[in-house]
Amino acid sequence: MKGSLIILSFFVLGLILGLTRFLPTTLLEGNFSIYALYLLMFLVGIGIGTDRDSWKVIKQVNIKIILVPLSVIVGSLIGVSAVSVFLSNINFGEAMAVGAGFGYYSLSSVMITEFHGETLGVIALLSNIIREILTLLATPLFVRYFGKLAGIASGGATAMDTTMPIIVQYSGKEYAIIAVFSGIVLTILVPVIVPLILQFL
Repeated sequence: MKGSLIILSFFVLGLILGLTRFLPTTLLEGNFSIYALYLLMFLVGIGIGTDRDSWKVIKQVNIKIILVPLSVIVGSLIGVSAVSVFLSNINFGEAMAVGAGFGYYSLSSVMITEFHGETLGVIALLSNIIREILTLLATPLFVRYFGKLAGIASGGATAMDTTMPIIVQYSGKEYAIIAVFSGIVLTILVPVIVPLILQFL
């Protein structure tokens, strides 16, 4: 939990510095986060490459690895469907579209805004950001009570990048490959599933 709070603290610090613009203009206007992501993926790759146990996990789960992103899709859509029953301003289809973002807030919120409207787009943005933050904070508890795949399921599409450090820390390096695989599959499916759901609204 301590690691999660440290990560959240850095996020909040960055948010405050960005809002107050108490940083050089070059840093504020440049897209440095993508380079940080490249570096993160490079370091994760090194970690996986040097850890033989990571490859053993893939051999053990083989075809079962496909069940991880599939379970995330089914679980996310069932979850938002259940929640939509208690929401008077959001119908079943709209809730499904928001849930189909799978944590990929930057893309899903833009697509929903474009195809359905700004209000639902903002809801999608906030919902998926909260999903990511919740994963960063609660993965230690998820892993303890629900198993090593719980953090990957919670992270959704972000399991391949922003939430991977916390997932690897508490599930183990051997689960990094599964996290990357699940995250890639979900990232690819977001621009397919979201418009498909919105088409029927």
